[in-house]
Amino acid sequence: MSQVPLPPNLHINTLAVHAAVERSAFGENSEALYLTSGYVQPDAASAAARFGGEEEGYTYTRSGNPTVTSLELRLAAMEGSEAAMATASGMAAIMLMLFSLLKSGDHVVFSQSMFGSTIKLIGSEFARFGVESAVVPQTDLDAWRQAIRPNTRLLFAETPTNPLTDVCDIAALATMARDQGAWLAVDNCFATPVLQRPLAMGADIVMHSGTKYLDGQGRVMAGALCATEVMVRERFLPVIKNAGMVLSPFNAWVVLKGLETLDIRMRAQSAQALELAQWLEQHPAVQRVYYPGLQSHPQHDLAMRQMSGLGGAVLSFAVRTPAADEARERAFHVLDSLQVLSLATNLGDTKTLACHPASTSHGKLTEAQRQAAGIGQGLIRVAVGLEHLDDIKADLLRGLDTL
Repeated sequence: MSQVPLPPNLHINTLAVHAAVERSAFGENSEALYLTSGYVQPDAASAAARFGGEEEGYTYTRSGNPTVTSLELRLAAMEGSEAAMATASGMAAIMLMLFSLLKSGDHVVFSQSMFGSTIKLIGSEFARFGVESAVVPQTDLDAWRQAIRPNTRLLFAETPTNPLTDVCDIAALATMARDQGAWLAVDNCFATPVLQRPLAMGADIVMHSGTKYLDGQGRVMAGALCATEVMVRERFLPVIKNAGMVLSPFNAWVVLKGLETLDIRMRAQSAQALELAQWLEQHPAVQRVYYPGLQSHPQHDLAMRQMSGLGGAVLSFAVRTPAADEARERAFHVLDSLQVLSLATNLGDTKTLACHPASTSHGKLTEAQRQAAGIGQGLIRVAVGLEHLDDIKADLLRGLDTL
């Protein structure tokens, strides 16, 4: 499918507005929404060639759709990849990646700090099909190196992590993967291409949950993988055609519109998150704040180098508690006292969202797995939105000041 002709070396916020498939004969300025499951073919020979992959052209929306293609072109341009493949959700993107790259007997190394569903998918579901795995501390490069085996095919990192915002050295992991002949995949949901472009640091694959910041307003489910043209066409496309974890055209169109404001949203929300994190560090009811933009963060310097000098829009904090068995109750008190912030487990919305990771996003893990990941019962995650910062602080004080 031909693209809108654009000059080279455009900035990311320009690509976020203009990269798409070529306009139709109607000359629409806003990308068209193609709500169709099938496509009329010009003749039988063309239909045969297109279904056989010998000629470009749309055949069935499970295999491709112009609106979805626009999203893929735009995200690829922003991430600096040759191509992208959109999926029905972020977890569908991970499923597509694993099915496309791995077979029984292969080995995966991934961070113990990753999203709970990712840990379960790799460590439990794919284990049933003979895929082996090892979990390692996110920031311990020696642990990553020692976990690599002769059959290691994939290293998978999330940086910053959910919810403790651990940051890994993408370039160092890329070197490890390359030396092993393995791939490095990076979950870039928290940083987005506005702050961080893992492919430029040596990663092979970038994974997104478009449900988060790419959409930006909590409206739809979406996911994507960014990689080389060869990997997308020869690895991902055959699997998604048969497995069907495709993104709907409507959801693709919504995310396309979200990408147009991604740059300005990420910068504004990151600035608010930094100020909120600094404020929380000074509150007597807060034991610790986890945020890469803080100088107290263990990987602050690395984060500032990798993430364009910004810390992102997600932070977590642990409430101070006199006894360990009171931590969950005290965290629940803060959350139940909210009147403005939304008690919700998503992130990336223009509304500020707060949640209790130990009982929600990481509730499927065993207590031992949560402890290994550092997710205590007193931890609260806040995805900072665009409300006035004074109102966000005042809402958190309703609970913090009454503990």
